[in-house]
Amino acid sequence: MNDRSALATAFLAETDWVGASRTPLAGDASARRYERLSNPETGQTTVLMDAPPEQGETVHRFVEIARHLRAQGLSAPEILAEDPAQGFLLIEDLGDDLFTSVIARDPSQEVPLYEAATDLLVALRDMPLMAGLDSYGPAPLAEKTDIAFDHYVSGITGADSTEMRDRFIDRFGGVLHRTIQGPKVLILRDYHAENLLWLPDRAGMARVGLLDFQDAVVGHPAYDLVSLLQDIRRDVPARIEMRMIDRFITETGADDHEFRTAYAVLGVQRNLRILGVFARLSREMGKTRYLALMAAVWRHVMRDLEHPAMASIADLLRETLPPPSPENLARLHPR
Repeated sequence: MNDRSALATAFLAETDWVGASRTPLAGDASARRYERLSNPETGQTTVLMDAPPEQGETVHRFVEIARHLRAQGLSAPEILAEDPAQGFLLIEDLGDDLFTSVIARDPSQEVPLYEAATDLLVALRDMPLMAGLDSYGPAPLAEKTDIAFDHYVSGITGADSTEMRDRFIDRFGGVLHRTIQGPKVLILRDYHAENLLWLPDRAGMARVGLLDFQDAVVGHPAYDLVSLLQDIRRDVPARIEMRMIDRFITETGADDHEFRTAYAVLGVQRNLRILGVFARLSREMGKTRYLALMAAVWRHVMRDLEHPAMASIADLLRETLPPPSPENLARLHPR
């Protein structure tokens, strides 16, 4: 038994779940681990989150945001027990019906599920902001694209990309200042089909179960819609993407041109960052499975660059970013 396992056992010993059977669940790109706990006598289940503090993980923000979301009537997991110092939580088990799984079983559910997820983002505009969250404004958004140059570009070319990175961030910051003004909302950041659960027995917005929101910030409402519709793990049909953008604009009364412009610009920002994150995960952590998603990320970047708002930096990016060819991706394998 390793140290984390022993600590988890000690944590569970102080709850009603001592002695429950434990089954590993699929994790994410972080160091967090998840297990489903089952009580064979009652059939009840819960989920153990293990977020090792020594690996930079914390459960504090997850707990705070979960409680905020639940106070708004949304289906974030209920916190059943917690040990923030050691990085353990027991949370409500929302089941296995991820949007991706439900749609795979029944393709006719694709449109209704994306409508429900879009409507939740509409509802967030009218919900109170949570205090203490970082702001995802133009400057930090531009600066966070540095990872695309430091890990994706430099990882492939082997050259120092600092000068090109700084020039891009300076220009992109100006683009963001011009295009993402307006109301600010809570943005969950990883709002996509593999982090959303379908809970049809609940009502309204509560039918959408929420996962992986601990990195939430305050920012432009188009950000999470980009995350939902420019999904690099599954191809969202263009007709559904356009339909959901139309739905969001109609329901919120957002300015059509301004919102679509922000959507494209934030698409470039988000997908550049994903290129860099996936390159780093492969190079530094050996998680090479993310390289298989690079082509999808690339396609989103190239499409969003076609928007007129990106004209001042599109050529710079096209000249700087190496395409994710098999040869280039091979250079992103662990060093």
